[in-house]
Amino acid sequence: MKVTETNLKGCFIIEPQVFVDKRGYFFESFHKEKFQQLTNIEVDFLQDNEAFSNRGVVRGLHFQKGQHAQAKLIRVVKGKVLDIVIDLRSGSKTFGKHFSIILSGENKKQLFVPRGFAHGYAVLEDNTLFSYKCDNYYNKESEGGVIYNDKDLQIDWMLEENEIQLSEKDIKLTNFKTIFERFKI
Repeated sequence: MKVTETNLKGCFIIEPQVFVDKRGYFFESFHKEKFQQLTNIEVDFLQDNEAFSNRGVVRGLHFQKGQHAQAKLIRVVKGKVLDIVIDLRSGSKTFGKHFSIILSGENKKQLFVPRGFAHGYAVLEDNTLFSYKCDNYYNKESEGGVIYNDKDLQIDWMLEENEIQLSEKDIKLTNFKTIFERFKI
C-alpha cells in the first residue's frame, strides 16, 4: 500500500497493491494496522455506504459537524468520479482550500478524508459504483453542505453545466462563507 498526504493535512491518497493474474485481480481495500502505521491516524470505521449513479450526477458538498463529524475512506468500485474535499477546520493553514482527485474502478485509488471536511463528487462515467467507510454515524441535525458551484471556491467539476444533475437537497445548499458563519465550523 502506498500512502501520500495531499496538500490538505490529514487527507491521504491510498494506492493499494493490486495482484493481477489471468483470473483477474485481488487487493486489500483496507488494513487497519497498515493504515495506522502509514498515516499515524487511528480510525475505527463503523459504517459502509454505497451509491450508484450515472454521468453528470453531482453529490455534495456535504459534511457532519460537531460530535457527529465523520472521517471517510472513499473508493470507486466501478466507473469514475472526480472526488472533492474542502478543509473546514477553522484553525487549519488550508482552511477553505480544496483538493480533487480522479477515483476509478480502474486506478483503484482511495481517498482518506479526516473529520472537519466537506466532501462531494461528480460522476464522470455511466454505471458508477461509489463506496465509502465512515467512522461515525450519520446524524440529520448535524448535517451541512456547501453549494457545488460556489464562485469563491472555483471548483472545476469536469462537467458541462447542462450535464449536472443535483438532488433537491443539494440544489438548496448555500455558499461556503454563509455556511461557515451559520454553523461556526
